[in-house]
Amino acid sequence: MEKKRCPWPTGNDLMTAYHDAEWGVPTHDDRKHFEFLILEAAQAGLSWLTVLKKREGYRKAFAGFDPRKVAKFDAKKIAQLLKNPEIIRNRLKVEAAVNNAKRFLEVQKEFGGFSAYCWGFVGNKPIVNKWKDLSQLPATSPESDAWSKDLKKRGFKFVGSTVIYAHMQATGMVNDHLTTCFRYRQVPRNP
Repeated sequence: MEKKRCPWPTGNDLMTAYHDAEWGVPTHDDRKHFEFLILEAAQAGLSWLTVLKKREGYRKAFAGFDPRKVAKFDAKKIAQLLKNPEIIRNRLKVEAAVNNAKRFLEVQKEFGGFSAYCWGFVGNKPIVNKWKDLSQLPATSPESDAWSKDLKKRGFKFVGSTVIYAHMQATGMVNDHLTTCFRYRQVPRNP
């Protein structure tokens, strides 16, 4: 029998695998948070499928999502990235990734980890919503508004509230699986 899942990944194996194994799973891994900061910013104005198809290209191009290495990327490296067909070649997004790596390291130093910083915006536990229909999912929340505002104040780029809400969904800070989805109850509530 087919598992009942959220309707958005239906019909695409890559999206289905992402939904079933990753989306909404709480993470406290700083490198995973950095990865999603890069990927969600890259997605701005595009589909998530476009980004998922290029995820491995991003992993290679952005040093395995190591913020220390990405923070050292110079103009020459950025020029190389803009010629790389395995990523989305948008100058502003690529430059934002390098800038955000530097800001990410500052936050790590200040808070003892990026995860400690970001999870504070949700009271250090996932927000578990009870949506029954995809149309109920918001694009932003008061928490994403507050976090986005703070990130911008710290000099991060491509971190509008919609991008940040998507980051929160991806990293399990918010459980937005529909209540009818098999993952809704499987996703940990208190990691």
